[in-house]
Formats: sequence, C-alpha cells, structure tokens
Amino acid sequence: MTVRYDAIVVGGGVAGGTAAIVLAQASWSVALVEKRAFPRRKVCGECIAAPNIELLDALGVGTEFDKLAGPPLTRVGLCVGDEIFRSALPPFAGARASYGRALAREHLDALLLARASRLGVAIRQPCTVKSIERRDALYTCRLAADHVELGELVAPVLIRAHGSWEPQPWLPSAARNARDSDLFAFKATFGASGLEPGVLPVLAFPGGYGGMVIGDGGRLTLACCVRRDALRDWRAGAPPAAAGEAVQALLEASCRGVRAALAGAQREGPWLAVGPVRPGIRAAWSERAGFAVGNAAGEAHPILGEGISMAIQSAWLLGTHLTRERDALLGGEREASVARAYGRDWRSHFAARVRLAAVLAHLAMRPKRARALLPLLRAAPGLLTIMARLGGKVRALDDREARPARTHTMVAATAPRLGDKDP
Repeated sequence: MTVRYDAIVVGGGVAGGTAAIVLAQASWSVALVEKRAFPRRKVCGECIAAPNIELLDALGVGTEFDKLAGPPLTRVGLCVGDEIFRSALPPFAGARASYGRALAREHLDALLLARASRLGVAIRQPCTVKSIERRDALYTCRLAADHVELGELVAPVLIRAHGSWEPQPWLPSAARNARDSDLFAFKATFGASGLEPGVLPVLAFPGGYGGMVIGDGGRLTLACCVRRDALRDWRAGAPPAAAGEAVQALLEASCRGVRAALAGAQREGPWLAVGPVRPGIRAAWSERAGFAVGNAAGEAHPILGEGISMAIQSAWLLGTHLTRERDALLGGEREASVARAYGRDWRSHFAARVRLAAVLAHLAMRPKRARALLPLLRAAPGLLTIMARLGGKVRALDDREARPARTHTMVAATAPRLGDKDP
C-alpha cells in the first residue's frame, strides 16, 4: 500500500521530532519513521543550551521540559590531570531561561515524539526505511519492520534526521578504512555522584575528551569520545574488560575531577557506545536523499556539548524555509532554491561552531601539547567563559553581528506563520 504525505521525516530523535512538529504546526501532513522503540537511552551529553529552551516552548514541550530537566547550568569547568578549573557560564540575557539544563534523551526524544503525534504526525515506529527513490518530483520510501514489508510512503519533501554513524541503505556506500583517528563515543549514568549540580566540566585526557553533567533525577551523565588507537592501547594494558569498563578505569586514573565525581557513585545501567563518530560538515540537501538536519547535516566534536542545540536549531531553520515555500514545494517545484537558502543559513549558524570544536577537541586529546596553556588558565579561568560563548552557548538562531536579537524575538515573529493553515 502507498500513502502520500506532504513530508517524510526519517529519524525520530531531537532533530526529526523538531522538524515534524514545525511542519505539523503549519498544517503539513507529515509521516515520521523511527527504527527504535521509545523510550530508549542514547549516547549523548544531554546538555540543552539556554537559547533552545524557548524553542522548546514554541514546539509545545517547554512545560514538560521544565518539570523533568536537571538544575540550571551556571558554571563551566575543565579537568586536566590533577587540575580543575572553573568559571561562570555566560547567561542568555533577556530570555525566559538564562542558563541551559540537561535532560536524558529517553525523556527529551519521547516528549517531542508525543507532541508530534498529538499534532497528527503519522508515527511509524519501530520501522526502518529499506530504500528511497526519487520519482517525478516525489520521494518514495519503502518501509519494513521485523523483515516484513509494510508498503511505501510518498512525499514531495524528504528530511533525513538519522545518526551520522549509522549505515543508510539508500545512500552510496563509501568504503571507509579503519583509522587510528576514528572516535568512539561512550556514555554512562550514575546515581549518588559527587559532582556539584550546576557545573559543566569538560574532561581532557590523552586520546580523548569528555564531559559530565547533573541532569534529571539528580543523576550524573558521563560521556566521552576516545580515539581508536587509545582505546586499543588501554584495553591491551588492562585486565579483560568491556570497552566501557576500560574507559571508566582510564578516566578515573587520568582525571582527578572524574575520581571525585564517581567516588561512592553507583552506575545505573550499562555503558553505551557508538561509532566511529566522524565530525564534519555534510551536504544539507541532495536531490537523491532530500534535506538533512541534525547530525545528518553536520556534526561538531561533542566537546562543546552543542549536539542537541544543532539538532533543534537546524530542524527549526529548515522548517522555517520549507513553510515559506510551502505552495511551491507541495505543487511540485524542485527544492534547489530552498536548499541553497537553507544551506547558506546552516553554514552561517553552525560552520564556525564545528571548526572551533575541532580545534578544542584536538587540543584536549593531546594534553602534553596543550600544557603551555595551563598557566594562562590558572591566571585567567574566565577564558573558559569566553570559549563557552564562542561555542554557541548563548547564540540564538537570529543572532547578527550588528543586531544581537534573541531567540524569543524570532519565535514571536515566526509562530504566527507556523500556526497558519494556509501560507
């Protein structure tokens, strides 16, 4: 059976849920395909910067987010060996929420998907996309669940919101040889930790980097990225252990801040791992595979903790461009002009963030080379505040160098358009 929609979203995480909600609020008919059942844990730093909280309001999940999320994040830290630096996080002035907060992905993703469902989005979950074809200005997605064919979805607009490390059967298979520089991401959750609420420490250690945060329920999330060669060496020099156990042992041995946070803490559930993670900027659109949001469009090294921000904001950006050109797109016009505008805005908002994260990540993974910076941090820990600001912690979607507007202004200007049934 073939069912037609205005748009198909592939992936039900933060980016996919946001895109589906924005379009549904503008009266598009939307189908969302997600291969895993919710709620589900996911490797993620779980930090949500302050500019996104009013976007969550505009998406209709702000009240639930406020009830579930952890305490406001008011300070940033850096843990390198036995040293611990701290500084204030910059506030997002003039907004409803001055500081970001953390919320586990099993809650955040489920909130967005439930909201999308209430708006009439057709949720196909758990379900996988077996193939995508472009036919006569329409995308045709063939679906399956448990190896059983479920028919086809057809739409003039396709949005890819899947993880960057997951193989996609409809995309050309590029041969990727294993490289020592490949990064693998790990995450674990702990109760009764010693980390002070409201602090967002970054971890720097040989061969990797990471972060810690107190989120919902007072639980600590510890997430990190580790180079393939470092992980191999750690596991070779330690008693037989799972990769996550080896990572935790290494972190405790190399970072006093981690030792202090985990002293007496109890891990809740197993370590999670994904990879290889290959940060970078990818195509925002292709005629064969449609538009991309979230990690499918581009991924910064997680050292900045901006993954969720980029997911929400890129999906909001795309949704805004699509709703402006609704009549043309749904009437069969090609997406090339919308794609150019979206790609230009994506690069304007996120490219510098991706580049800065790459510089900081490579410094963090090589503490010996970065040792010359430590005296500077001892003398001026406020440099961490500057890095947080440059990393996007208080940048709204409509920031301009000459006109520093705020997210709530953009939401107020955009919401009437998104609520209209006809553009």
